[in-house]
Order: sequence, then structure tokens, then C-alpha cells
Amino acid sequence: MGKIHLKNIRTFSYHGCLVEESKIGSDYNVDLTITTDLSKSAQSDKLTDTVDYVLLNQIVKTEMAIRSKLLEHVAQRIIDKVFAKSTTITKVKVRVSKLNPPIGGDVESVSIVLKQKQK
Repeated sequence: MGKIHLKNIRTFSYHGCLVEESKIGSDYNVDLTITTDLSKSAQSDKLTDTVDYVLLNQIVKTEMAIRSKLLEHVAQRIIDKVFAKSTTITKVKVRVSKLNPPIGGDVESVSIVLKQKQK
């Protein structure tokens, strides 16, 4: 088994419960970790024997572009899409962070983390 990490995927998205958030948007960071068997690709050196991290990055960007009220909702969509695109992935962990959230204080970010195993 092995892991592929995509760290600090940056997006500008329109998530949030406030009407203003749907209009002005905010900066986000996403970290994605998948667990899969990397032994075949480690030996073969072929992209077809692994999970393409270009595809993983595209899934994150596509799902982050779809407005959600809650970060949990967008994170679950990312997990669902990752599992749908690759049957070799056994676990997914995703962290979605909203930078400078409008919560009435000096807060750098707020994050949620979801983890799920393949069913």
C-alpha cells in the first residue's frame, strides 16, 4: 500500500451560508490524501499502473467550483468522485480550509476533515 498526497490545492470558490459569500467568494485550500496499492507502478514506471494525480487535482477543482453552503458537503462530493473514478483507491482523506472566514474575528482559516474507506 502507499499514499498519494496533494497538498495546498488553491481555489477561489463561493461556499458558505451567508448570501455575501455566494457573491464575493473566498480563497480556499484543499489537501487530499488517497491510499492505494503503489507496488505495481513502483516496478513498472507506467502511469497506467497508478492513480493519476492530475485527475485527482481536477476532481478537487471541479467540485470546489460547485457552490455548497457547508464545507462538509463539498468534501463529501470530492470523496465520492474520487472513489467513482478509481476502484483501486481504498481510503480518501480530504481537508477543506476556508481562508480568512467571515466569523467576526482574526482567524487565519477554518477547516474540516473527512475520511472514508472504500465500501
